[in-house]
Amino acid sequence: MLKGFKNRGLQKILDVDNLTKADIRQKIQSLLRNQKEEERLNKSQIIGAILQDSLEYQQAQNILFYASFKGEVETFDLINTAIDHKKTVALPIADQKTKGLVPVRITNIQKDLSRGSYGILEPHHHPDNIIEVTSLNVVVVPGLAFDRKGNRLGRGAGFYDRFLRSLPSHVCTIGLAFDFQIFDTLPLIEEHDIPLSKIISNG
Repeated sequence: MLKGFKNRGLQKILDVDNLTKADIRQKIQSLLRNQKEEERLNKSQIIGAILQDSLEYQQAQNILFYASFKGEVETFDLINTAIDHKKTVALPIADQKTKGLVPVRITNIQKDLSRGSYGILEPHHHPDNIIEVTSLNVVVVPGLAFDRKGNRLGRGAGFYDRFLRSLPSHVCTIGLAFDFQIFDTLPLIEEHDIPLSKIISNG
């Protein structure tokens, strides 16, 4: 389940069993904001290399990435590399009507993306570039916190929660996380929450 993860100290430091989801979000967002950019990029390179070495990535033809935002694990180098490897790469559009995600194919980060409603880079919407979820092989998932069972805590809007529930069972879902975003267990996980297939961390 977990690749590259060794550190368990933060579970005790934050005492997450006695925190609400809002508390955990606030603390992790603070850690993301305060992490030095050089450190973020160095850790992201380690995480990205593990992803690219994985069998799931190497065998995948159709991959949905996320556009890294507010201190998250950097994904733009991964996106460019996947395009160079001739993989079909998609990024999500947040659909404000359905509160779900729409995977849209991109071929060029500079030309195909613009800021969406949350300030996150999204593809330009074009019906011909929409990718059906049934054709996806791998979905790379952001999050604020993860645990060793693959459970994930997002930013609270629920877009990825709904999207993950819509995916066919053959789709491999991979979370990317810094070491301080990983916990032994996360509290308040609900029955309808879908655990990820794998989480990759820098250790």
